[in-house]
Amino acid sequence: MKTESRLERLFNEGNFVVTAEVGPPKSASSKGIIKNTEILKDYVDGINLTDNQTAIVRLSSIAAAVHVMNTGGEPIIQMTCRDRNRIAMQSDILGAYSLGIRNLLCLSGDHQSFGNHQTGKNVYDLDSVQLINCVKNMRDEKRFLCGEEMKVEPRMYIGCAENPFGDPFEFRAMRLAKKVTAGADFVQTQAIFDIPRFKRWMEMVCDMGLHEKVNITAGFVPCKSYGGLKYMKDVPGMAIPDHLLARMKGVPKEKQPDEGIAMVAEMIQEVREIPGVRGVHIMAVMWEEKVPEIVEKARLLPRPQ
Repeated sequence: MKTESRLERLFNEGNFVVTAEVGPPKSASSKGIIKNTEILKDYVDGINLTDNQTAIVRLSSIAAAVHVMNTGGEPIIQMTCRDRNRIAMQSDILGAYSLGIRNLLCLSGDHQSFGNHQTGKNVYDLDSVQLINCVKNMRDEKRFLCGEEMKVEPRMYIGCAENPFGDPFEFRAMRLAKKVTAGADFVQTQAIFDIPRFKRWMEMVCDMGLHEKVNITAGFVPCKSYGGLKYMKDVPGMAIPDHLLARMKGVPKEKQPDEGIAMVAEMIQEVREIPGVRGVHIMAVMWEEKVPEIVEKARLLPRPQ
């Protein structure tokens, strides 16, 4: 084991891992984080805490992770390159590890123009590949980016994100290869709706042997309505097949939330059979209470200890 991460142990033991995402609140309250952890902790193996997602100020992912641990969950903190320079990022990594956090997902971060401080300055001192490599060097070489040695290294289990649906498609597996070379241990993908395209991406990933070097988890977003699904079709980097839109449109509005859950559960079972997929990541934005139902319908219970 590279780390003391429970997530790493579950992957190493051959389990099909399940993680879910929780967005910290736009306030100093811990109530929502604690409530969602109590809902999720027996149904997932790790809980992602987003880092000011969509560039909106929220409770810090590190503070949220402490509340998750105190409630019995395994946190995965997200860290974006948007808001910190290399000094602040390395400082926060040390701080997070000192608090007991063992999983870190490295991201570029949404541009600040999407958020609630549109005139703020972004940083991007490092990009996500450089951040991955920075954490790996801190962990494996016990060195800061400047080359200086440290006494106690942060033994973080390092994650990254990847989008199989961005263009140009032919370069998406190569992009993942860069992150694997930089030091990523696990991957969480963009939300999957177009399974044939995801299969083609996984074929390229497997042809490059990446599935043997990194643990790949497939991302899913349950959709509550036809309107929500139609909206996502227009989001850059998303791929929503017409047959799913037609299926949701053909269901009475009051039953569309149940249909959205059924669709995700079916897709999870299908993706589970794709060679190289080691788990799923469920992003139920503002609908975290439905994750246990999705996990149960997808036949992912009981979870390993």
